[in-house]
Amino acid sequence: MKGAGDLWRFRGARAVAYAVLLYLYIPIIVLVILSFSAGDSSLARWEGFSTRWYGVIVEDGDMMRSVRNSLLVALVAMTVGTAIATMAALATARTRFRGQSAVEALIGLPLIVPDIVAAIAILLFFVMVGIELGVTSLMLAHSVFTIPLAYLPIRARLEGLDPALAEAAADLYANPWASFRRVVLPLIWPGIASGAMLAFIGSLGDVVISYFVSGPGATTLPVYVFSMVRVGVTPAVNAISTLLIAASVTPLVLSYLLGRRFR
Repeated sequence: MKGAGDLWRFRGARAVAYAVLLYLYIPIIVLVILSFSAGDSSLARWEGFSTRWYGVIVEDGDMMRSVRNSLLVALVAMTVGTAIATMAALATARTRFRGQSAVEALIGLPLIVPDIVAAIAILLFFVMVGIELGVTSLMLAHSVFTIPLAYLPIRARLEGLDPALAEAAADLYANPWASFRRVVLPLIWPGIASGAMLAFIGSLGDVVISYFVSGPGATTLPVYVFSMVRVGVTPAVNAISTLLIAASVTPLVLSYLLGRRFR
């Protein structure tokens, strides 16, 4: 059986790979470049360097309100989702119990279910139990679907943890809490940090679920940008999209650096 590295020996494999990468990333690069264009009527032509569209964003009260909503919801969802994911990873990685496969499948189910289905289901649930749509409903919904995003890297980190370390701590008369705090937690915190960053990015960039469960005054930034695109594209959309890209790429880079440092 040929290894993954042998795939490059096939004629045209590199060309196809590079073409796919270019197809994915050239539009993003063009978007970032055009966000600094001085023109205000065309998105396809460079009309000089300017940062005025970033100033337009800062002066737009509705857009800044959506930015605050997005950051608040993402921070709360990251905190709640990561905490629950950490407890779930500890429960499923350290011991085996009946029905564990079903529990793990349920944890990962939000990653499989289409966003539109999950959004409608969450909306119906909120209406059924009488939860008013707004920032609180956004926090609850985002906390749910960020759990599997945080769970996977934490669980992977726990899988690589030597169980003899916790046993050695117990032999030295450490209680379970002291063993977790002094031995397990320092070893798995890069996984927790990576999971938290993924949860933050997932919440910050969500459109579908936020569109369904947000109420008046609780519009998030991706939903606001989506509404702007529907009525007409302006260079301000390029600027805010560039900021969203930066907000998403920065945690990913930090997550990669943490994982590489503590691998």
